[in-house]
Amino acid sequence: MYETIRLEQKDAVATIVFNRPRSLNAFNMTMHEEVYDALTRAAGDEDVRCIVLKGSGKGFSAGADLGAIDPSGEELDLGKFLRQTYNRLLTRMAEVEKPIVASLHGPVYGAGLGLALACDFRIAAAGSTYCMAFIKIGLVPDAGTSFFLPRLVGLGRAMEMAMLGETLTAEEAFQAGLINRVVADESLEEETRKFAERLAQAPTRAVAITKRLMVQSFARDLPSALEAEAQGQSAAGKTQDFLEGVSAFFQKRPPRFTGK
Repeated sequence: MYETIRLEQKDAVATIVFNRPRSLNAFNMTMHEEVYDALTRAAGDEDVRCIVLKGSGKGFSAGADLGAIDPSGEELDLGKFLRQTYNRLLTRMAEVEKPIVASLHGPVYGAGLGLALACDFRIAAAGSTYCMAFIKIGLVPDAGTSFFLPRLVGLGRAMEMAMLGETLTAEEAFQAGLINRVVADESLEEETRKFAERLAQAPTRAVAITKRLMVQSFARDLPSALEAEAQGQSAAGKTQDFLEGVSAFFQKRPPRFTGK
């Protein structure tokens, strides 16, 4: 049903595969629409408890499809383009209450890096590379990179990456705090699956509330953050998963969360 992506599901994990390998999975307008639609479908499916984003071919994503943009056009407005594409998609990703895992291999550049940073977790192949490539073509950070990158690696390192446009190896990205885990290239799919399945087996409502608390924490002061925690805990405490977790604790057994 899609031209530029695949939507796959195994058990409680939905995987959105970017499928434009000849262009290193660069995003055109069709791909933006299809990823948005797939995210919405996965978010609304009660059987899905974790979402994975990955790329086909040689890399995760090289960012925007520059071949679809004519820089000499008199009507060129990249801000308008962003509002219609990445801004809309990244906002949707933040709204999805299920954990989103990026499975990263090959080049993760420019807006492709922005998509990876907008995910809740990043599992990286040892051979993957990372670059804030905007400055190399005379542009500024977009696709959420000016928001997410300083929060992950600190202002000084983010400024260096954005203004110099240097490429980081997976190990360098890990040391900087940009990614969560580095695994062998040949183990990426297996390790991503294990990580996603672990999230899918977690108490789904508590995971959703935790994601919302973390994402919104940057816009709150301490009193409002504490009140948001109290409200979230009230909601979590009314779930069946909370009762199961407490029962499992006293019975000294692993909990069996159902997402209810």
